[in-house]
Amino acid sequence: MRRTFTPQGAISGLILGAALLALAGCGSTPPSNITLAAPASQASATPETVGDLSTERIKWASGKPGCEGDCPRIEIDSVAFPGIPKLTALVDHVLAYMTGTDANRRGPYDTLSEYTQYFWSTARPRDATYFKANVKDTVGDIVSIELHTEQYLTGAAHGIPATQYLNWERSRGRVMSLDEALIPGRRADYVAALQRAHAKWLAGNPDAKRDPAAYNKMWPFQESDNFALTRDGIVVKYDAYSIAPYSHGEPELAISYADLRGVLRPELLPAS
Repeated sequence: MRRTFTPQGAISGLILGAALLALAGCGSTPPSNITLAAPASQASATPETVGDLSTERIKWASGKPGCEGDCPRIEIDSVAFPGIPKLTALVDHVLAYMTGTDANRRGPYDTLSEYTQYFWSTARPRDATYFKANVKDTVGDIVSIELHTEQYLTGAAHGIPATQYLNWERSRGRVMSLDEALIPGRRADYVAALQRAHAKWLAGNPDAKRDPAAYNKMWPFQESDNFALTRDGIVVKYDAYSIAPYSHGEPELAISYADLRGVLRPELLPAS
């Protein structure tokens, strides 16, 4: 089953405007905002430190209440930011949004709590949804967060994965888009650097090496704005089925800072 939801397109505008979302919920299990600390009977919260950032690891799992035998299931392994409640709410909202395998048929939910209630009422016996969020790296003012969902639908051959990166500017309290990270007018240089990273990735891809022409025809290079700023450069994530078959998962390309000088805004580059 090919995923029709495209984080690089549909979600990019949403995440920039969603940072001011108020916390919302239904007031029943799970907690009104599953990414926030909650009583132990509902979710476990474990303090963690990533670089200079204090976080909390939030875990919650449940089968459909009252169900016996084959039952729908949800598991959440997320992250909260005690000092940045706006970011906590955004993570919660975007994770819920990422369940939309078809944007035209999404349910009426904006948070994981609301999604859970919708899921219990609509899921088939062996449906399952897994949510995961973690801090990928912290680089100066930027906190890079990796959001991942995996959905298993009854009767499907395999799960439907999706991964979205968020690059949070602490000083401005908002998500930084790729175009904001690039020097104006250098988009083409970014794409060229991404193509070089793709060529390097193909050189280590056994399937591509067996028949490069056929592979490139079936799985041609594509641009992607789904990036994370890390201490070694940027990493760019692709959906399953985008530039490789499902067996390759969600490919990730790495671009070093050496290849981004004159492309990325100078303040985002390491001093050395």
